[in-house]
Amino acid sequence: MILLFAVAVGQAVASNYLAQPLLDTIRDVFGVSTAVAGLVVTASQVGYAAGLVLLLPLGDLFERRRTVVTLAAITAAGLAAAAVSPSIGLFIVACGSIGLTSVMAQLLVPFAATLATEAERGRVVGNVMSGLVLGILLARTFSGLVAQLAGWRAVFVLAAILMVVQTVVLYVKLPRFKQSAGLPYHKLLASTAAIVRGEPVLRRRALFGLLSFAGFSILWTTLAFLLSAPPYEYSDGVIGLFGLVGVAGAITASVVGHYTDRGWVYWLTGGSALAMLVGFVFLWLGRDSLWPLIVGIVVLDVGSGGVHLSNQSEIYRLRPAARNRINSFYMTSCFIGAAGGSALAAVAYDRWGWAGTCLLRLLVSLATVARWATDRQRPLAEREPFSEADPPV
Repeated sequence: MILLFAVAVGQAVASNYLAQPLLDTIRDVFGVSTAVAGLVVTASQVGYAAGLVLLLPLGDLFERRRTVVTLAAITAAGLAAAAVSPSIGLFIVACGSIGLTSVMAQLLVPFAATLATEAERGRVVGNVMSGLVLGILLARTFSGLVAQLAGWRAVFVLAAILMVVQTVVLYVKLPRFKQSAGLPYHKLLASTAAIVRGEPVLRRRALFGLLSFAGFSILWTTLAFLLSAPPYEYSDGVIGLFGLVGVAGAITASVVGHYTDRGWVYWLTGGSALAMLVGFVFLWLGRDSLWPLIVGIVVLDVGSGGVHLSNQSEIYRLRPAARNRINSFYMTSCFIGAAGGSALAAVAYDRWGWAGTCLLRLLVSLATVARWATDRQRPLAEREPFSEADPPV
């Protein structure tokens, strides 16, 4: 069952990243600027953030399997629409739609956490998150190789077919589960704000998530532009292979999940934030040298992945009956950071090249380390009390 969750989460989130290694090709095909091509990634992230706000809380209202399967089917339709888009405008809209419904991945992660026991929750979430990280990274490899062999539209055709297959498998294999909050939809959304006000741990971890996703998005939004230009001049297929470099982040997720169960969350967060800062140095040197670039990608992915999993380990200890709404706020914060990072990165690269995006990464990394350094570590028992019930709305 853990393997099923990991594969499903990975494939769902991969749908949101297929366009990234193809941005240079898409820019040339539609005849647009780098900044406009970068809006493809921004639309995906904004769509995902909207889905986190509007759709993810439905997991606390409706039966989980039906909700997940419905979103998977709509995601398949969005992928098909992207494959046949005749203009950059319609392609951007399709990518936004894919982002909106691929939040099914974030329904599956707390679903797995709910099914796990307290003693194994960190390990289970870590293993499922390994699937998510692999999906993000291998989406680029899959996309680049398929585009090299059959063209960029074939990427979305094949992804749509695979998503249809996944929809059927999830319908057959997922257990039925419903843990209703007993609130109408509008009050369910309003209760999220009440939960956020009552959980300072959630607010702090959401800020860490925003910063780590911003750093991650700044790198991967502009990497294709760097690698397609001199001195690299790589093809889509080779650019996609750089997704394999980031597989270290998936390994990190599994390891971090094991140690969060031992109470090391504070120090794992700090070490991961420092890794993001160290990664900046190598990425700066990597603008015209391959090996520093590779090392920088690995270190940044390990750092951002470690921060993210440490955050999830903390927030999933809060209010089990409201996990989807807690995850909704946390992941919305993450993808606001990702959308902002991708938009700023595209503009910075268009105006100042790789040096401009490196400066953005430095600022984000410094902010992450500074936030951790000023954070007070408090054992779970000393934190604000909470109950299984929702706060008053």
